[in-house]
Amino acid sequence: MAALKVEWNDWCPGCGNFGILSAEQQAIQELGLDPKKVVLVSGIGCSGKIPHFIRLPVSGIHTLHGRALTFAIGVKLANPSLEVIVNGGDGDQLGIGVGHFVSAGRRNVDLTVIIHNNGVYGLTKGQASPTLKLGIKTKSLPKPNINSDVNPIALAISAGYTFVARGYAYDVKHLKEIIKKAIKHKGLAMIDVLQPCPTYNDIHTKEYYDKRVYKLDDDPGWDPVVKKPEEAEDKMSKAILKSTEWGDRIPIGVFYQNELVSTYEQRIAERSPSYLDNPPAHDVIEFEGKPTTDIEDILKERRVV
Repeated sequence: MAALKVEWNDWCPGCGNFGILSAEQQAIQELGLDPKKVVLVSGIGCSGKIPHFIRLPVSGIHTLHGRALTFAIGVKLANPSLEVIVNGGDGDQLGIGVGHFVSAGRRNVDLTVIIHNNGVYGLTKGQASPTLKLGIKTKSLPKPNINSDVNPIALAISAGYTFVARGYAYDVKHLKEIIKKAIKHKGLAMIDVLQPCPTYNDIHTKEYYDKRVYKLDDDPGWDPVVKKPEEAEDKMSKAILKSTEWGDRIPIGVFYQNELVSTYEQRIAERSPSYLDNPPAHDVIEFEGKPTTDIEDILKERRVV
């Protein structure tokens, strides 16, 4: 497979996005994915440039603010053979896009969501984002943050995501392995990536995280994988509790994984047996400007009762 090449980009020196881009690119290569079947979808913000900085044959879609996940779901359901990866900032996914983020958990579409979590809106000069904790004052804020924060790990687990993890942008090797696990997971995967913003967030810096992050893999008693349905509730509870650990120690790694839940594609195939063999993206819908299919035939097969 031809090596993927990174374009010159305009991120600030030291930006955590460099580590995320590197880990993501390495994960795609090491998994041996066909680049022509990989689609990177992004929203608005510094992280939205990810599709621009990886050359084709990987496909990229730079979408609307807060809507990257909806575009990605549409791509995946239209052609389930594609590997779809979403990149979005914490503001993009957990601010304006939080309704879509929560609703996606109900469906369990087989795709990967990577949240670039830096606690600020980096593209628009450093306002507090949904993940910045109450009372924190970064150098870009005139006064301490007046809002409480959103916990991406707890929110994703509660919403129904079946793979939930956290990575650290400056530990590229570890983040790469998490991304590989997320891509291989059958179901909706979310990775919350701690991503220092050296320009606007002078609190959560590389030095701050380097002193605090530790790997869940180093805990021999930690097992996030649901092996039997009756284990799910207990492991969800433990994962949510673990996600509240913040301060002197911040855990990174896989918090929760459950492949016993059917994917949305499987649910569609149960109602429409031809879906996986002939998904919408493969349908020939017109010839010489005229429709080739009677819409009533499609509705009869795919109508949800």
